[in-house]
Amino acid sequence: MFNISMTAVNAILPIVLLIVLGYVLKRIKFLTGEFLKIGNKLVFNVCLPAMLFVNVYSIGDLSDVNWGLIIYCVVAIFIIYFIGLLVSILTTKDNRRRGVILQCTYRSNFAIIGVSLAASLAGTAAGAADTVNAVVAIIQALAIPIFNILAVISLSIFTGQEGQRLDENGMLAAPVKKHTSVKKILLGIVKNPLIIAIFSGLVCVGIRYAETAIWGYAPFTISDDLSFLYRVLTSLKSMATPLALIVLGGQFEFSAVRGMTKEIVVATVFRLIIAPLIGVGGAVLLSECTSLVSFGQTEYPALIALFGTPVAVSSAIMAGEMGADDKLAGQLVVWTSICSIFTLFMTVFLLMTVGLLAV
Repeated sequence: MFNISMTAVNAILPIVLLIVLGYVLKRIKFLTGEFLKIGNKLVFNVCLPAMLFVNVYSIGDLSDVNWGLIIYCVVAIFIIYFIGLLVSILTTKDNRRRGVILQCTYRSNFAIIGVSLAASLAGTAAGAADTVNAVVAIIQALAIPIFNILAVISLSIFTGQEGQRLDENGMLAAPVKKHTSVKKILLGIVKNPLIIAIFSGLVCVGIRYAETAIWGYAPFTISDDLSFLYRVLTSLKSMATPLALIVLGGQFEFSAVRGMTKEIVVATVFRLIIAPLIGVGGAVLLSECTSLVSFGQTEYPALIALFGTPVAVSSAIMAGEMGADDKLAGQLVVWTSICSIFTLFMTVFLLMTVGLLAV
């Protein structure tokens, strides 16, 4: 039991410590607000896209892909989304907050915390880390575009409506009506750097497969023929997770939550308890009690990373850009990240105890 506990702690603690480091460095004024602002842009527009491109480009033989896992993840995301839609409508009358709550229910921090967590949970068996990374890369190729597209839709369907709005004290304010441009929504999706990176990676993988089908091998690859560029991309990939976690910690602000306590509690509980119960718990039930799918120690790290991590840091940025309540969105990033320390530990500990994760 002690070994299981230590394995769970060792998987989660490095992530937590990087976040704490960022928070401490900001408090002692070693990091400035301007640095964090630029760092956030660097992560979102450069490092994360490089990481996603390399991960997708590294996808090997697609015949080894567990397509049951991929289908399950997509279906589970949409189930969580529609349940979250109902919860967001019932939780508040403020349309600017409804979209933020909805985004929090399904959109995990899979790109930053999730990837690092999945790698930590891979186990020590030979090739285990590479296998888990391959699974994560394939899920990323589908989940992150879905997350971003649903985020645009989630915020648009409410911020484009006329409805009640709450002021900073939680009192009803004058209704606001905003017109959402379909063209702007589509441009936002097309210009999203994470989606561009994943699409570019998939195009390169497709070309590589086409070359192999025609000539029996790939005569030109980025990793071999443009190795200088590939090394730059892998260096940026290595920067992505630690820099993103330090910036995340530096952006933590324990500001007053008066007037939004209910929304914070509901969204945090859904993101960290309800969503993992649906996503991870449903996978365990289907895999262990039916013959529909078969998941093992390779798949569960990716499922925990996809459904159990806190809300994406970029969700607050997107909320502000689209006229939603960015203060609530920022608070949700803070509180889901803090509380996930405990919920992730319990999830990992339970799955290790029953033998579904490598110890």
